[in-house]
Amino acid sequence: MTMVKGLAIVGAGVSGLASIWCCLEEELEPTCFERSNDVGGLWQFSDNEEEGRASIYQSVFINSSKEMMCFPDFPYPDDYPNYMHKSKLQEYIKTFAQKKDLLRYIQFESKGLFLLFLHSTLRKEPVFSDELPSHILCGTVFIKPSVKEFTETSAMFEDGTMFEATDVVIFATGYGYAYPFIDDSIIKSRNNEVTLFKGIFPLLMEKPTLAVIDFVRSLGAAILTADCRPTGQLKCLRVSGPFYSCTLPTTNEMMDDIDEKMGKKLKWFSQSQTLQTDYITYMDELGSFTGAKTNIPWLFLTDPQLALEVYFGPCSPYQL
Repeated sequence: MTMVKGLAIVGAGVSGLASIWCCLEEELEPTCFERSNDVGGLWQFSDNEEEGRASIYQSVFINSSKEMMCFPDFPYPDDYPNYMHKSKLQEYIKTFAQKKDLLRYIQFESKGLFLLFLHSTLRKEPVFSDELPSHILCGTVFIKPSVKEFTETSAMFEDGTMFEATDVVIFATGYGYAYPFIDDSIIKSRNNEVTLFKGIFPLLMEKPTLAVIDFVRSLGAAILTADCRPTGQLKCLRVSGPFYSCTLPTTNEMMDDIDEKMGKKLKWFSQSQTLQTDYITYMDELGSFTGAKTNIPWLFLTDPQLALEVYFGPCSPYQL
C-alpha cells in the first residue's frame, strides 16, 4: 500500500498550528490554509469587522494561568504575567509558529469554496453570574422545569404549574452544532448530538481520512487539548487510515462509546452544551487511547522525584 504523506489543515489558529507541528513530528507534509494574513485564529484581534469571522474584543485577558495554557514543549517567557492580555497571548502564538518554523507551511489569505471557518462561531463556555443566587433568594428569578405547552395567555410547565398573563417569551436556545457542508453519511448532527468518536473521528467513512480538530469544548485551558487532539488523530490515521500507534474500534463500538458519553452529558449540561467535557478526564482518556498518558508506576521506578511532581502536582501541559 502506498503511504500518503500530504495533509490539508484548515485554519492557522492554536489547533491548526498544533496540527502542523504534530504532522512534522510524524514526518508528514502538511499544508495549512488560513483566510487572514496572520496566525492566531480567534486570538488575532482586528478593528475591522469581517463577515463570517469572529474575534475577541480589545480588553480581553485570559482566564487560565499561563502554566496551564501553553504548548507542552514551549513554555511562556518568565516575564509574561500569569493572566495576560490577549496581545501577549497572540505574541506567544506567533513566537511558537516562528520558533517551530511553521509559517512556511501556511498559505495565508487563502479563500475558496473548500475552506471552512469552523471554530470561532461555535465557542460557548458556561457563564455563571454572581448575582443569580441573590435573585433566586429574593424571588425575582424562579427555577422551573421545562415548558410543556403554551396557551394564549399562559405557560404550562411539566410539573403542572401555570404562569399566567404571559406577554413575552424569550427562547434562550444557545448555539446549534451542525456540519451543513458535510453529507449526513459522514457526520450526523441531530439536536446538537454530533457523531464523532472521541470528539474527533467520523464513524461512517469507508477510510478514516478526515479528523475534526477542536470540536470539543473542554472545561479547562484550550491550548493543551488543541495540542493533544492532533497527536491522537495522527497516531490513529497512521494505522487505520492512509498514513498507516493506535487502531480505531469497530463502528458499533465507537457508536456505543458516543451514546454512553452523550447520555452522561445530557444529565449535566443543556442540549446546547453537548460538546462540553471534563478537562482532565478527557485528556486522560485521549492520552490512554493514543499511548501518550504518563505511566505513573513506571515513572516512580525510573524517576521518583518527577513521579511525585506529576502525581501530586497540577495537571499541567508538560505531563503529555
